[in-house]
Amino acid sequence: MTAPLTDPAAIARGLSEREAARRLVVYGPNQLVRRGGRHWPRRLLAQLTHPLAVLLALAAVLAATTGNGALGIAIVVVIVLNAAFAFVEELQAERSIETLASYLPDRAVVVRDGHRVHIDATSLVPGDVLVLEEGDRVCADGQVVVGGVEVDMSTLTGEAAPVSRTAGGDSSGLPLLERHDRVFSGTACTGGDAHVLVVHTGMHTELGRIAALSEQVTREVSPLERQVKRVAWLIAICATGVGLVFLPAGVLAGLGWASAGSFAIGLIVANVPEGLLPTITLALALGVRDLAHRQAIVKRLSAVETLGSTTVICTDKTGTLTRNDMTAVRLWVAGVDVDLEADGRRAPSDQVLALVRAAALCTTAEVVPGNGVVTGDPTEVALVLLARSLGGETDPLRRDAQRVAVFHFSSQLQRMATVDRDASSLLVHVKGAPEAVAPCCSTVLTAAGEVTFDAAARAGLDAVVDRYATRGLRVLAVAQRRVAAVPADRDAAESGLCLLGLVALFDPPRPEVADAIARAHAAGIRVHVVTGDHGRTAAEIAARVGIGAEDPLIVSGHELDRMSEPDLDRLLAADQEVIFARSSPEAKLRIADALRDRGEIVAMTGDGVNDAPALHRADIGIAMGRSGTDVAREAATMVLADDNFTTIVAAVEAGRRVYDNVRKFIVYIFAHAVPEVAPFLLFALSGGAIPLPITVLQILAIDLGTEILPALALSREPAEPGAMTRPPRPRKEGVIRPAMLLRAWGVMGLVSAGLVLAGFFAVLIGGGWHPSDPTGAGSALHHTYLQATTELWLGIVSCQIGTAMASRTERVSLLSIGVFTNPWLMWGIGTEILFAAAVVYLPPMQSVFGTAGLAPWHLLLVVPFPFLVWGADELYRLGKRRRETA
Repeated sequence: MTAPLTDPAAIARGLSEREAARRLVVYGPNQLVRRGGRHWPRRLLAQLTHPLAVLLALAAVLAATTGNGALGIAIVVVIVLNAAFAFVEELQAERSIETLASYLPDRAVVVRDGHRVHIDATSLVPGDVLVLEEGDRVCADGQVVVGGVEVDMSTLTGEAAPVSRTAGGDSSGLPLLERHDRVFSGTACTGGDAHVLVVHTGMHTELGRIAALSEQVTREVSPLERQVKRVAWLIAICATGVGLVFLPAGVLAGLGWASAGSFAIGLIVANVPEGLLPTITLALALGVRDLAHRQAIVKRLSAVETLGSTTVICTDKTGTLTRNDMTAVRLWVAGVDVDLEADGRRAPSDQVLALVRAAALCTTAEVVPGNGVVTGDPTEVALVLLARSLGGETDPLRRDAQRVAVFHFSSQLQRMATVDRDASSLLVHVKGAPEAVAPCCSTVLTAAGEVTFDAAARAGLDAVVDRYATRGLRVLAVAQRRVAAVPADRDAAESGLCLLGLVALFDPPRPEVADAIARAHAAGIRVHVVTGDHGRTAAEIAARVGIGAEDPLIVSGHELDRMSEPDLDRLLAADQEVIFARSSPEAKLRIADALRDRGEIVAMTGDGVNDAPALHRADIGIAMGRSGTDVAREAATMVLADDNFTTIVAAVEAGRRVYDNVRKFIVYIFAHAVPEVAPFLLFALSGGAIPLPITVLQILAIDLGTEILPALALSREPAEPGAMTRPPRPRKEGVIRPAMLLRAWGVMGLVSAGLVLAGFFAVLIGGGWHPSDPTGAGSALHHTYLQATTELWLGIVSCQIGTAMASRTERVSLLSIGVFTNPWLMWGIGTEILFAAAVVYLPPMQSVFGTAGLAPWHLLLVVPFPFLVWGADELYRLGKRRRETA
């Protein structure tokens, strides 16, 4: 690092252009950089090497080597479509670093060779003297060496109130962000002017540190992504194993190698649920759209199901649990405690009027012309509205006209002062933290007039402040004094004051949050509060909405920093909900890591740049849409358009519904594997004596034609009864459970296979066929064979209707939730029937899929199939309910 400039002459001269050029080589450009580039080729390759894609590619190769090029092309198209759906999702790359970089201005004013010059912000180097004026963005970390400025630090701290930064004074013992002479890259100068010695640039700034921290955090795949891949490998292993067993058996039974190749292709295609991945993707997309209607904007499709498995929510307080709307609830004047909620309608005393009038005058809140709405800092808005309600000064326009001077709020002094004209003289009004205002007071206003502010009065004031603070209220002290002329400086203005009283403000919780917390608890979800606010304030809000016990556990940022990892693990392993107060960005990240190491699925809220690493690390990072920064929104997985905790719980409920519905259409899709595989096994085991009952293209017509719309309709099923009263599913629980496979393959699949094979043989034998009779093109039985395969294909489609209806519920009877309560499924079934009719009767479709028109009795044969499949599953679920009852 460079040696600091200390003497005024050196500061006025700044760096030379030659020295600045040298340092630019040494330290590099002042910009945030991404280590490494995007890896979209790797992501695309990952999609094309997915187990299901590899299986289909093997089928395409087999088709090409056996002379069926058209089939091979069709399978390749399926591979590309499936990969495209997943790849589009992967292209939603993280842009946190780019958004952080947008906080850097394009130009900067510096002193070089004794002159002010405009340069590119990227050319700033340590040792430069940066000139800041009101409205400038700070583009490097530095030390104020001349003058003073007010800086909006919200991009780093999340606090909206500007803070004062001035030259001089020793604040080296304070945390870096709180030092009185330091400014930081990415913040904005809201007032004043100063010369700043640049200390850090680029990735060495605080903004760069956060950028690097965000970049080092890797986002893991979601539970559903992991589970689907695991299922894909299971399918691949099963298909390969069945092929290895039955392919030699088919050859030994008399199949030629060409027929054996057809058998292998059919076995692979029948085992691979081609519609599974696109259906899951589209179902999650529908979930994203539904959540958007609930004010939750989800940026990553797989996050929908992750929401449903959330076990812990780490929430901020202000604006999420509360309205972000300060309200004055109590006043204290000369020993009298005024409860505004209970006594607000009583005529205020002279002391109360003096207090609220002075508090309203000592603000910068504005009134929107025409509608009278007060805008500005929530605390100051609350003071103006308080005065308006009690009959004190309420007109900011008149206030500004009478204002002579203003000493803005100083984070160092913790108070603000104004000088205002009165009828006959000038009044100094001061408001701020009680511990900052009280030492400036020599008297206190009582009903009898001003009296000495002695030690007893000070002790009484301290007791009131402690009592209010214990209730989580923000307390402001208000004082004034009459002067004959404008004080020479701030010290003169803020001395010899008369204490008017205290104003206690409360940011009330949102009324709907308590119910949302109760629903989260019923769903087995713990809620921790992670906030930068004071612990007692956060605890009071938490208690009001139902978070934590009557005696909440409060852990300050300092206590958390001293806590070892085992201690933190033990703290989080307990059932008690915790209030983490005064939390730093690293603390949020540490909490998220500790929870995830315990196997929890964590949803974490945040709104500032400093929250980006924790939002990135959490399973579900949740940013505020109204009050959040761009960086937080980019780092998050979900953005709350209304900044409301209730929306998080609604999103969890929607996530559970989506996950349950994913399982429903997985059962629906898997149930058709058995009637698709069984014909190929029958063909192989008979050594070709039984002609192939279904072709590969006909299977593709099922998996990508008739199957997808009903599957998507199942994703629109309403939530199962009791979805939000069961505990979250374990992180390691698979999306496919053995009970689902038993139901899909062992119940609906076997019944469907028996029905469709019966239909196939009924048509074939009814046409005069006997085992081993030729059925190829040109033979007498060829048309009968085409009708038989069409009958089997139509039978599978018919059974699909039954499995779709049965899959709508996992446990209860379909009659209990209503047969026609999902209109989307009715439309899906209708579309499925129309597509089936086209495949069976339209000549162009017949030539593509090898189908033939069916006689009326053929159609009547498949009519009962849906009811038989549905009925078999109803009996299975009835038995399951009885076993659970027993």
